[in-house]
Amino acid sequence: MRRFILRLQTPNFIQTGRRWSSSRSSLPNKKNEEDNRRQQVMSKGLPKQKPIDGVKQILLVASGKGGVGKSTTSVNLATALKVVAPEKQIGLLDADIFGPTIPLMMNLNQSPLLNENGLMEPLVNYDIKCMSMGFLVDKKSPVIWRGLMVMSALDKLLRHVAWGPLDYLIVDTPPGTGDTLLSLIQNLPINGVVIVTTPQKASLDVARRGAKMFQKLNVPIAGIVENMTSVKCPSCNEHITLFGKGSDALSKELDVVILKKFPLNEETAESGDAGRPIVLAHPNSTQANLYKALAQDVIHFLQRDLT
Repeated sequence: MRRFILRLQTPNFIQTGRRWSSSRSSLPNKKNEEDNRRQQVMSKGLPKQKPIDGVKQILLVASGKGGVGKSTTSVNLATALKVVAPEKQIGLLDADIFGPTIPLMMNLNQSPLLNENGLMEPLVNYDIKCMSMGFLVDKKSPVIWRGLMVMSALDKLLRHVAWGPLDYLIVDTPPGTGDTLLSLIQNLPINGVVIVTTPQKASLDVARRGAKMFQKLNVPIAGIVENMTSVKCPSCNEHITLFGKGSDALSKELDVVILKKFPLNEETAESGDAGRPIVLAHPNSTQANLYKALAQDVIHFLQRDLT
């Protein structure tokens, strides 16, 4: 098999040090050209959703903002699904093109091989098939791309990978509601989304906007995962709330269930940094049991589409 290697080329405007101000005079023409291209695309209508060969169901893990534990949730949900349903085939896609973290958290750092059909073979650890832009580029090099290049890279991670057979593909999406997330929704039949937030008002406000976007686009919301709900006092073992009242009000407002609330936990972070999710590193811990219960909730939710 051949290895797939993606070489990044720094855009010319960075290589030459050209400044934005030097091209102001040409902006009107470029804007008109961009408007014309956009109108041509819109006139064709939205792309038809096309399943990924060999993948039965797709679940997004999304958050309005970064730093709320979305990737931690994705990794531990994927591994928990394999623990509670070992007969199922699980895949994990890192759709964060600019900030991939799955290679670290799943302890994978090789380059994927190409099979006889020219498709990339997912890297596998803990019996979970994984794919990430982090497998294809130098981890020390930034990805400096604009929209079309990002969409092309995302398409390769989706359509040019030998995913099948899979029962569940968990997609760790980038934070926010930008082009990557919209492209996933427009191009794939999404079976559900888990929204990850923390109890702070800033995080909840952004999660609310994201959830309403999913509702408008008819993407089924499996529920809310709240991270950093509390911290356990080392002296008295009481749980202390640090970041606000939590997502209960948001759940009622959106008519969306809270799947699980996870306290701050040092072992969870350490396990992720070590490349062995807490579900596997500390399988009998409270945190691991919460993730396994979350996996059961997700399976129950996704079974609706199979009946």
